[in-house]
Amino acid sequence: MSDSPDELDPPFDVQEPAELAGPLVFNSPHSGCVYPRIFLETTRLDLATLRRSEDTFVDELFADVVARGYPLMRAFFPRCYVDVNREPYELDPRMFDGRLPSYANTRSMRVAGGLGTIARVVGDAQEIYGRRLPVDDALARIETLYKPYHRTLRRLLGRTQRDFGVAVLIDCHSMPSSAGPRDERPRADVILGDRYGTSCSPIVSAAVETVLRDLGYVVGRNKPYAGGFITEHYGSPATGIHVLQFEINRGLYMDERRQTRTSSFERVIADIGVVVDRLSELSPDELKPCRAAAE
Repeated sequence: MSDSPDELDPPFDVQEPAELAGPLVFNSPHSGCVYPRIFLETTRLDLATLRRSEDTFVDELFADVVARGYPLMRAFFPRCYVDVNREPYELDPRMFDGRLPSYANTRSMRVAGGLGTIARVVGDAQEIYGRRLPVDDALARIETLYKPYHRTLRRLLGRTQRDFGVAVLIDCHSMPSSAGPRDERPRADVILGDRYGTSCSPIVSAAVETVLRDLGYVVGRNKPYAGGFITEHYGSPATGIHVLQFEINRGLYMDERRQTRTSSFERVIADIGVVVDRLSELSPDELKPCRAAAE
């Protein structure tokens, strides 16, 4: 991990297979761990605290999809610097010096919780900044990181759909093993988010859930994670683009306090491979444009 580069170059990448095997695309938007030096100079928190918001190692858990013939997109910048799983302008006016654009969404639930496009908090609602940020700083992050990321993701999905008639995006995330210090109840092993049946065909959700349960995992659907902006924005079964958010419990593969891999890391990678193999068996004809289950 680099914790103080002068610049993010590149800010993200797409790992491409030698030959495309089918309509699957994988995306890891929150596993970035390259913290710009200027950001570290403005935050009031230490690096270990900031890293609690990462989907740590998720890009590694899914890295084998490339050898199976599917592209993997991953961010290098951290989500607490700019979060590409939000609307482009979900911004809290209380964070900034200067006037936000009139089109900024300042009233979303995510902004209220401090988790907009430019986050105000991490972890257990810990404030990231000790002072207001210039508005131009926020807008620059959106222009140079957020927008190029989404342009690339759109092109990737568009190419996949042109080649195979459909595209299936698996948006890869992780979650803490408990909701916080006051809630020590264990969470499910995996939460699948399909926006309550609207972002992908039920065939996709059911295939993943069945395999995971057969492997012994406890699987939830949509609660507490139904899918963020990427799932909602790109998922359109009626036009042949299916998006499923895959949220894995960090306690399955890492020591959350030390932020290190555990002995079960390789087993989780192998199990994810079984899930990918099952998805690869889905016929594109089954996923051709259809009406979403909840419509």
